Amino acid sequence: MADDETTRAARLLDAQAKAELLFAEIEERGLVAPGEGERAVSDRVRDLANELFGTTRHWHKRIVRSGPNTLKPYRENPPDRVIGADDIVFADFGPIFEEYEADFGRTFVLGDDPVKHRLRDDLPRIFAAGRRFFEAGPDITGKQLYAEVERLAAEAGWELGGWHAGHLVGEFPHETIDGADTESYIAPANDTALRRTDKAGRTCHWILEIHLVDREREFGGFHEELLTL
Repeated sequence: MADDETTRAARLLDAQAKAELLFAEIEERGLVAPGEGERAVSDRVRDLANELFGTTRHWHKRIVRSGPNTLKPYRENPPDRVIGADDIVFADFGPIFEEYEADFGRTFVLGDDPVKHRLRDDLPRIFAAGRRFFEAGPDITGKQLYAEVERLAAEAGWELGGWHAGHLVGEFPHETIDGADTESYIAPANDTALRRTDKAGRTCHWILEIHLVDREREFGGFHEELLTL
């Protein structure tokens, strides 16, 4: 029997809270460190999730990217890279907790590069501004929110790194997401309202993801979490 909407919202928030705890432990334990390979860090994060929460499945591939690999959008698979002493690194994980998906991304800066630190600090700021724009528009579409996130990025001196700025999230597996289903994304081609119900009559919940890049300096950063709760 499907959960009611209040329970669905609570369980999505609980899944995200666990993901937040996971990322806090990543930082506390210094898992993102110079000399470590991206894949090795990803495996350690997987093991940490299992340690904290029991065996944890992931609804999408686990991503740890550093340096120029941070320019690459989700669907690309750049070669494994060793993290440098003055690197920027982001992690994007989608753990499943009690059949509910979390999707959470954060950026780490190693060293003192002021531009990398500015990028890391701009990510949550632009996320918050995008959320305020969403909250102010009852009938906002995916196209409109993407355009605002793109504008905010440009205003701060960055480009967006991907063709979309977020997607549906929910029970695992949630409504099928593929490149042809533009209504599942916060993207320029999505003219549908984000506040709607899905094909099963459930409230749509969304992830907002901010992928900022500096192509000239060859690095980027990433920040994602729930938009609608």
